[in-house]
Amino acid sequence: MIFDVITIFPGFFHGPFNFGVIRRGREKGLVEIRVHDLRDFTSDRHRTVDDRPFGGGEGMVFKPEPVFKAVEAIRQTEQAEVVVLSAAGKRFTQAEALRLSKASQVVVICGRYEGIDERIIEHLATAEISVGDFILSGGEIAAVVVVDAVTRYVPGVVGKEDSILRESFSDPAAERQLVEHPHYTRPVEFRGWQVPEVLISGDHKAVREWRRQAALKKTERNRPDLLAQP
Repeated sequence: MIFDVITIFPGFFHGPFNFGVIRRGREKGLVEIRVHDLRDFTSDRHRTVDDRPFGGGEGMVFKPEPVFKAVEAIRQTEQAEVVVLSAAGKRFTQAEALRLSKASQVVVICGRYEGIDERIIEHLATAEISVGDFILSGGEIAAVVVVDAVTRYVPGVVGKEDSILRESFSDPAAERQLVEHPHYTRPVEFRGWQVPEVLISGDHKAVREWRRQAALKKTERNRPDLLAQP
């Protein structure tokens, strides 16, 4: 699949896309990532991408013209996903990562400043996504998060694809999503703290049950909001 990332800081991505799962996908030819400078799609000599918001207020807002030009030049098909990264968007989830992974092309628009012109969201984007209930300086960090999460679902990128379904939030058939169970490795004892005996018992049925209960307890402790969902 192809990711097209639109940003005013293309140099930001020189590092993040060259490591781990994303690098593996690129080296295998399963994922292509193209980074585009939004300023290349402006028409004035100052390469202006933003302006003051109508109605007053602080900050600057991305203008619609360069963003529309960029997407229209990059988009290879009308079925391409066009994702705006914004603190005001819907929360990014594992289910959304899986949905996006089924697209042949995902165009990612990295927001900056106070926001972007709403006409981009209403008439160009297919999704407006937030990676969490906090504010980042821009969408570049969020873009790395989204590309990484989606790339993991591209067939052939992750060596043991079944392991993806055992990670936190990753069972689409589950009645409710849970965080993943705790993990332990050698040594069995470290500073007086023991690995749970069931994990070294060899009883696979008991291990599966322990992991299910442990995942539930960890979800109750760290993400009770998941259990409160209908």
